[in-house]
Parts: sequence; C-alpha cells; structure tokens
Amino acid sequence: MPVERKVVELDVRIIPPRDKHPRIFQTFDSLNPGEILLIINDHDPRPLRYQFEFERPGKYGWKYLEEGPEVWKVEIARL
Repeated sequence: MPVERKVVELDVRIIPPRDKHPRIFQTFDSLNPGEILLIINDHDPRPLRYQFEFERPGKYGWKYLEEGPEVWKVEIARL
C-alpha cells in the first residue's frame, strides 16, 4: 500500500505580493521531511525556485503539476 504523504495547499494568488515568498518559506519550513507544499499561483513561480535553490539547496524537490496559462500548481517537497 502506498504511504500517504501530507500535502499542505497554499493558494498564493490571494496573498499580497510582498508577503508571498515569506509566507511560502514559513509554510515550507514548518513541514517535516517527506511532506509537500502545494502552491497555486497565477504566474510561473520560477523566481521562487531560484530563491529556493539559493536559500534551501538540496532540501527541496520541485515538480510542476500545472503550467498555466491561468493557473500554475507546483509541489515543493521537503527533503
């Protein structure tokens, strides 16, 4: 039987722009290894990925589930 992994969903479309990345990192940092943060955004969060690579190298996994044009969904796994 596959193991259910905890997924925390965060719709960042409703968060003020200046608060988006801090809220995402705060939520990600609250996860245990193996858990997933699912973000929903209205644009490609590529700059966020660069920030993850700089601030959390080797500590996350990144997987696009949906790639626009209206909605982007990305799974960010805590490693």
